[in-house]
Amino acid sequence: MTRSSNSVRAERINTALEFLRQCETLAEAANALVQACGMSKRQAYRYLHEAQMQGGPVPIPERKVAFTVKLPEGLIHQLRHRAALKEQSLSQLVIQALEVFLRKDRGRGS
Repeated sequence: MTRSSNSVRAERINTALEFLRQCETLAEAANALVQACGMSKRQAYRYLHEAQMQGGPVPIPERKVAFTVKLPEGLIHQLRHRAALKEQSLSQLVIQALEVFLRKDRGRGS
């Protein structure tokens, strides 16, 4: 069985939250989630429990795609080293760095 992507997981938690609000019992909400998402009853209860813990809608993350660039080997080595030190994936580190760069660049009116 494959794991759900983060966006599918968030959508299912939000759907579970809606069924918790609409249905009178947890069992009714679980059955509705099974029908709506085609999952097992056991998995439906897991999503319902997680929705109860969240208490509100979960933001749906933007879909990620591969983006290939050529960088100097030394820079790649430094990025991997920094990612390991911060216990982050290389993707997480690069996302953060690019977001900081773009925020600073916006301030210059570019």
